[in-house]
Amino acid sequence: MNRKAFAAAFPATVPVMLGYLTLGAAFGLLLNAAGFGVGWAALMSGFIYAGSAQFLGVELLTAAVPLAQAAVMTFILNFRHLVYGLSMLEKFCGMGWKKPYMIFSLTDETYALLSSLHVPVGVKPADYYFAVSLLDQLYWVAGSLLGGLLGTALTINTQGADFAMTALFIVIAVGQWENAKSHLPALLGGGISLLTLVLFGPERFLVPALAVMILALLVLHGRLDREETA
Repeated sequence: MNRKAFAAAFPATVPVMLGYLTLGAAFGLLLNAAGFGVGWAALMSGFIYAGSAQFLGVELLTAAVPLAQAAVMTFILNFRHLVYGLSMLEKFCGMGWKKPYMIFSLTDETYALLSSLHVPVGVKPADYYFAVSLLDQLYWVAGSLLGGLLGTALTINTQGADFAMTALFIVIAVGQWENAKSHLPALLGGGISLLTLVLFGPERFLVPALAVMILALLVLHGRLDREETA
């Protein structure tokens, strides 16, 4: 591993570290309260690593939802990652053996960092992106283990703990808004989400919303590029 890349990536990932340690702990606590030990928290965070889908997974495991239904619900919840991946094609091109991991580890928060950070001078972009992604997952795994251990050792009321993921996403979204040269994509996303929510309801709006967003961004691609350049 490139130590220089990790040393450069660490300061940029500190906000995610603080959030992921807290969020991971909340997930570990919830999973422990559902009757699953620390080992399950580590395995889910290591091999699933899907943030909000892991919180959903606690409910699915508790309710003993059939595997096929769980797979469909998880796919719908994480459908937004298809959009993330499309915008990362250029950055991930030529990353060799690191590319599969970059695809796997592209969470909301990691995507926010990779799409806005500038690679420090003297560090290879591929090494830097990989370091950011790996550090973020290590924070999440550490938080999950911490939460599982706390849940085993202490009696903790976990009501409301699942809101921690939403809170972190809001904080990152505010930072992106403040740093963005154009607010049009955010306004489009918010408007389209609200419209599809009204039309399709809270259980079915996500996929239509993302489909319309992709279409809108493709149509407005030229204008957005000109605003970014300006």
